[in-house]
Amino acid sequence: MAAQPNPPDSVIVWDKFVRVFHWSLVTGFACAYLSAEFNVIDLHEIVGYGLIFLLLSRIVWGFIGSPYARFASFLFPLRTTLNYVQSLRSGEPAHYLGHNPLGAIMVFTLLLGLGSLFITGLITLAGIEFEGPLLLLANRLSDSQTYLIQNTHEIISTVMLVLIFLHVAGAISASIQHKENLILSMFTGRKRTQVNSANHTEEK
Repeated sequence: MAAQPNPPDSVIVWDKFVRVFHWSLVTGFACAYLSAEFNVIDLHEIVGYGLIFLLLSRIVWGFIGSPYARFASFLFPLRTTLNYVQSLRSGEPAHYLGHNPLGAIMVFTLLLGLGSLFITGLITLAGIEFEGPLLLLANRLSDSQTYLIQNTHEIISTVMLVLIFLHVAGAISASIQHKENLILSMFTGRKRTQVNSANHTEEK
């Protein structure tokens, strides 16, 4: 009997859509934030619409995309999440080809934050500039309500910066613990299938 070939050291986990979405979102958010800081409103609006399109596309891809891109692949029970946290504390973290439970929580939090950011931005656009897809709301909002939503939009953008910092810190920490470059994998799409003997691989 012919010897079975060894399994590959890595496999494609993140498809091209997920990778393009991820880095487009990074670039777009940075551009939107800086354009707001420097009061380049026209650019801010254009980039905002582009980011909304990205988010809507990712939501659709979360249902029809490749296996690890689908939301169902990283919806974990509470017990699984707690077990993963325990494995981190023990120094023997469980290895996941897709998102690990904590990473999954961060992904959903970021998506929710982006959605909130875009809704408040569109309402602000309607209430102050009298334009945009939510223009019908303009006549239903008082000035105080409009400026409250505008302030909320700015607060959410600051919260998003904190979440992004935690997301990057988590990716670096997980890269060290799992001894694999998770940031690089978002460029190449590949992740290791082989892990240290002290760890175990979880697939979902």
